[in-house]
Amino acid sequence: MSEVLQKAKQAKAAASELAKISASTRNSALIAMADALLKQKEFLLSENAIDVEAARANNTEEPLIDRLMLNSQRIDEIAAALKILAEQNDPLGRVLEGRTLVNGLRMQRITVPLGVVAMIYEARPNVTADAAGLTLKTGNACILRGGSMANHSNISMTKVLYEAGVGAGLPQNWLQSIETIDRAATTELMNLNGLVDVLIPRGSAALIKTTVENSKVPVIETGAGNCHLYIHESADPDIIIPIAINAKTQRPGVCNAIESILIDEAAAKRFVPSLVQALTEANVTVHADDHSYILAEESGNIVDGKLTRATQEDWGREYLDMEISIKCVSGVDEAIAHINTYSTHHSESILSSDYVAINRFLREVDSAAVYANASTRFTDGAEFGLGAEIGISTQKLHARGPMGLEALTSSKFILEGDGQTR
Repeated sequence: MSEVLQKAKQAKAAASELAKISASTRNSALIAMADALLKQKEFLLSENAIDVEAARANNTEEPLIDRLMLNSQRIDEIAAALKILAEQNDPLGRVLEGRTLVNGLRMQRITVPLGVVAMIYEARPNVTADAAGLTLKTGNACILRGGSMANHSNISMTKVLYEAGVGAGLPQNWLQSIETIDRAATTELMNLNGLVDVLIPRGSAALIKTTVENSKVPVIETGAGNCHLYIHESADPDIIIPIAINAKTQRPGVCNAIESILIDEAAAKRFVPSLVQALTEANVTVHADDHSYILAEESGNIVDGKLTRATQEDWGREYLDMEISIKCVSGVDEAIAHINTYSTHHSESILSSDYVAINRFLREVDSAAVYANASTRFTDGAEFGLGAEIGISTQKLHARGPMGLEALTSSKFILEGDGQTR
């Protein structure tokens, strides 16, 4: 029996046991897991260092290494997120609706676990803990399939979390990681419909596309982040540069960083030169359309080599790096149409003091999170008060946006009668 099939069968058995475990046991396990991460910090950092060193030796880009890297603060934050989960209300057994039917049956619809949740993700060790914590809180068994670049990090963290959970009363095999780096294992996992109840890919657009197109297991599609910032002609000049710099440069390798800026033509002379100057001084390469390129170049304050002409391909690119595209648009209509065409429907923001423009943008842009006068970097489970997140869904069925506890539950109907027949 292959590693994947064996672990899937074990997870299916564990899911039945997890569904019966009390909320207090699940919460105690979450706290034990958080404490174990802190206690084993040096072990986790040493294992992560092996992955980081190998990634650098393979000339991996720095934004991807940033996603891969753990440090003391990041482990502290991961542990804190688990403790926050322990403090949240129990998501299971919650009554969503209840009434007495005309036939006298007393009906309730309550929340229940999904069963076995599998995660396929790339070089993001924090996902290991997020997935383990969220699936545990919701009574689901979890199978992790991390990327080979983070193999040492993922296996070591899974080991620490798993042992802490079992020590706190969780069943055997409640959490498992596929350890082989053979890509065939990922394909096999995607084919285990009936053993795996839902599969969540988290990573690059290519990973997500491959999973959605090939999986026989139901998929919750998390999104790549071709996110936009639209600067309306009425935007407050004082907030444009701080928001653009934050949304692009704070962590350029994450999915809620902006990849494209749209600017009203009517305000281009006022806004483009200073914005492009600020971006290039922050070491961002700007791919500009003809109008904004000319305005920026004429200003003479652009860092050499950081301004290039955009091509059609730039509008749909998720750079995940210190690069951005800029395009001038005729107004709100073109901005909304451009975003809905090229966006991955993740996060978009408008900077404006015009209520009508803001209202149209918020209503008509078809993305999971839409902002007015704020950075897109807030699209995050913790920032939204959800604790840890399992991913950010850009689809419309079951869940959309940052997925916390509710997204990892299903529901069932419970009916009580007094001998009714139909």
